[in-house]
Amino acid sequence: MKPTIRVLHLEDSPRDAELLHDQLKAGGVSADIVRVDSKERFEAALAGDAFDVILCDYNLPGYDGLAAVKLAQEKQPAIPVIIVSGTVGEEEAVRSLHVGATDYLLKQRLDRLAPAVRRAMQEAEERRHRQQAEEALRRHQQQLASIYETVADVIFYVEVEQDGGYRFLSVNRAFLSTTGLDPRHVVGKRLDEILPEPSLTLVLEKYGEAIREKKVVRWEETSDYPTGRLIGDVSVAPVFDHAGNCTHLVGSVHDITERKRLEDQFRQAQKMESVGQLAGGIAHDFNNLLTAIIGYSELLLDRIADQVDVAADLGEIKRAGERASQLTKQLLAFSRKQTITPRIVDLNRVVGDLQSMLRRVIGEDIVLEMNTAPSLGRTKADPSQVQQVLMNLVVNARDAMPRGGRLTIGTADVVLNAAFVRDHAGAALGRYVSLTVADTGQGMTPEVRARVFEPFFTTKPVGRGTGLGLSTVYGIVKQHGGYITVDSAPGTGTTFVIYWPYVDEPAEPLSQGRAVESGLRGTETVLVVEDEAGIRALVGKMLERYGYQVMLAQHAEDALALDERHGGPIHLLLTDIVMPGLNGPDLAQRLVGRRPTMKVLYMSGFAPHVTISAGSLSDRAAFLQKPFAADTLATKVRECLDHHPKAPRPEAASP
Repeated sequence: MKPTIRVLHLEDSPRDAELLHDQLKAGGVSADIVRVDSKERFEAALAGDAFDVILCDYNLPGYDGLAAVKLAQEKQPAIPVIIVSGTVGEEEAVRSLHVGATDYLLKQRLDRLAPAVRRAMQEAEERRHRQQAEEALRRHQQQLASIYETVADVIFYVEVEQDGGYRFLSVNRAFLSTTGLDPRHVVGKRLDEILPEPSLTLVLEKYGEAIREKKVVRWEETSDYPTGRLIGDVSVAPVFDHAGNCTHLVGSVHDITERKRLEDQFRQAQKMESVGQLAGGIAHDFNNLLTAIIGYSELLLDRIADQVDVAADLGEIKRAGERASQLTKQLLAFSRKQTITPRIVDLNRVVGDLQSMLRRVIGEDIVLEMNTAPSLGRTKADPSQVQQVLMNLVVNARDAMPRGGRLTIGTADVVLNAAFVRDHAGAALGRYVSLTVADTGQGMTPEVRARVFEPFFTTKPVGRGTGLGLSTVYGIVKQHGGYITVDSAPGTGTTFVIYWPYVDEPAEPLSQGRAVESGLRGTETVLVVEDEAGIRALVGKMLERYGYQVMLAQHAEDALALDERHGGPIHLLLTDIVMPGLNGPDLAQRLVGRRPTMKVLYMSGFAPHVTISAGSLSDRAAFLQKPFAADTLATKVRECLDHHPKAPRPEAASP
């Protein structure tokens, strides 16, 4: 109790008031007493000041203690009120206690006043503490209820019944939004009334484990609900009573469906990248072999042109090599390792130039609808590669509509926002120019759609296609920094959308490049460096056929030695890029340092940007993609000697 308490005393007798004051002092209670003697003053005191206790006479002129107690309860209900009167009877005392008085005393027994005040003060303090605790508990319960109802995860409360069953007692709002189930059809129901097999068996096993092990148990569960298939990270915690019996389970479900989908997309992207690396490596090796097959076939054909039967057979060998070369180009396209010549283009123009050919390809039973956007933005791409993408998609669409249908080709300016990028692994924010190819054909199952870009994967019968068409599309798009989506379901057709990066530059003419000069012969000296013996000899014969002086080296060390011994000029270095020891770019660096006027021509089964991390080589050195024919080699050599500047070292060679 406070050292000095404030007392409001409703008493019309000054003498009685003095007696009460003396009695409190005698009882050890220090009090600051404010006495009022009327209803009006009592009301004013209650409205203006704060008191610790109210002492109230029961009978006053024009006013009574019962009304005073009611008023005190209304104005300051926390203040204890003690009735002190000489005439209060038992019935009136009980009535005053009912309306809120804390105690009552007879004036003849004022020796009880100080203990009664102390007791009233203590009870008031306890009451305040209890109310504060109850208020804190109420706020805490409100906070828990708010969390329970607003948290994004599903939360549920389950009763453990005596027979070992489980009954839902409550679920939060997220339960409805996540599952689509009506809580009224869940709350009060047993677990076995709601969950189907095999989910029920798994859940019962996990609930039993939580109770048995007395711990939180977590597991991943896939279930079908009205909102669709849900993959959830589920956890349940047991609740025990004082006797150690599990009475309830508290559980939550965190929706990881989207995370799983993105993980699957990421794994698919990794798989495609791995397959691309393998495809690129295979194509590189085959390009070396095909260079020899095609080149030697050409040389032999020139020598035996008069032997018709033998020439015909050799012609078939050459044509087979050329067809194989096309396959390696498709593999390189998928692995993003082919040579491209990008320029600023208008997709509408590229598509328009191919329109008449597309109509011939699809046949008369398929309606072609062009839906190109006016004033379309520009993109930087190799026009021939864009046309190859379009042709491959159109051929696949045609094959998906054996009984005819509708093929729609469209272009548009689009912006890929954060929501799109979040839902499509590998996509990047920004402006794009889209190319859409949509058919009304058979469509694809989810399993087929997931593998549609894999090399050699095809649903066509044996002999109908190589399975490289869509993988080529995928590689070309990725090599251009674009993104491709496919939307399909059985019976609903298929829609491919390709997003080419937007550039804010005017389009270049599609027909570009200098006409190849008719004269391909020369007398200059060419140093050929190639670690594959067959290709080295072949290239030498091809160049000699066109009149060039040829020096052959197996690797960079041989080339440097030849350069030391050779007293005359070396006009051109023709070198493979990837070789054991010193690679092509390093060799060029050394030789150009010794012979500043020497030109450089690189050759490789890979594209230049794969083997040299120097961006475009157009302003540094010429490049020749394997396999190549004799006239292609001669054209490139002549072009390099006549027009191309010498090449300083490319910035770095990849391992």
